[in-house]
Amino acid sequence: MQISFSEAAVRKVSVHVIGNKGNGQDLVTSKKSLKLTDNELVIIKDSFLAKFNLESDKYCFHHLSSLDYNEVYNYCLETLAEGATFHKNSVNIAKHLYESTMHPKIKTGELYVCYYENCLVNGAFVDAIGLYKTETKNNFIDLSVADNEFTFVLREGVDVSRFDKACLVFPTNAEKGFDVLIYDSSNKGEEAIFWRETFLNVVPQANEYFQTNQFLNITKQFIAKQLPEEYDIAKTDQIDLLNKSVEYFRANESFDKKKFEKEVFDDSGMIKAFRKFETNYAEMNDIELADRFDISTQAVKKQARVFKSVLKLDKNFHVYIHGDKSLIEKGYDERVGKSFYKIYFDEEE
Repeated sequence: MQISFSEAAVRKVSVHVIGNKGNGQDLVTSKKSLKLTDNELVIIKDSFLAKFNLESDKYCFHHLSSLDYNEVYNYCLETLAEGATFHKNSVNIAKHLYESTMHPKIKTGELYVCYYENCLVNGAFVDAIGLYKTETKNNFIDLSVADNEFTFVLREGVDVSRFDKACLVFPTNAEKGFDVLIYDSSNKGEEAIFWRETFLNVVPQANEYFQTNQFLNITKQFIAKQLPEEYDIAKTDQIDLLNKSVEYFRANESFDKKKFEKEVFDDSGMIKAFRKFETNYAEMNDIELADRFDISTQAVKKQARVFKSVLKLDKNFHVYIHGDKSLIEKGYDERVGKSFYKIYFDEEE
């Protein structure tokens, strides 16, 4: 999914104050959309769209019974079909968010609802709807000067480039719940889950990015945590398996699970343990994983950064292992009572 905001523009903005219903706070909805200057609209567009990671997981609206029962999906569907319903549906979305705000840790904040035009998605210009929740207030100085006299006022407000939670809804893929991007500054705890699951009710799309990201994450957890519990495996062998895993995804355009297992593990017992770990992971996280899929290079780049190929020795040495593990040997010196590694190489830089 290719997305560009270079020619996008904000056309409408409505704002409402969302209290915590569970704590007895109020919902305050506005009577009409904001009146903003062209310059203010440009600032909002640049600030509000900049936080979204266009290479991250894509989501879609979901409901166990039918999308007909997903409130945000239907309010967005009507608004994207009939722009005149924008403010009415921004109020409906605010009411739904208020009803979803029951956890005691969720803070009062403002809900900004934005209508965008000319977002470029997969080569076509489309409209989009943005939902933004701001909860964090900061102090700022409002300094004015008149006839060499300064007036200092300390105000409280929201940094236009900082919001706590957001989503961006594109009309593409409508029959399957739209294409949705998510942003959450906390991204953990019950107060974060409510935005994604209770309010929006979205699930990750099972596209190539999601499949690649999930499978690499499963592999990393299995090798780093599960494997040492079942096998007496050296740290260098663990690192070698991690390197092989990433290299498989870098060298291939498509993923085949059987081929991957053979190239990386090449041991029937280890493969069996990996499959069991994968099944348990999928069940615990309520996801479906494919045995074959196209590999996302963006997901590989992201995951490769967290695949540790570093051998840490006390607090003195870090050894980076990128290739042939047969060139490093482990031993024990009884004279000094310490373990050691012997490393073979051709050239020194």
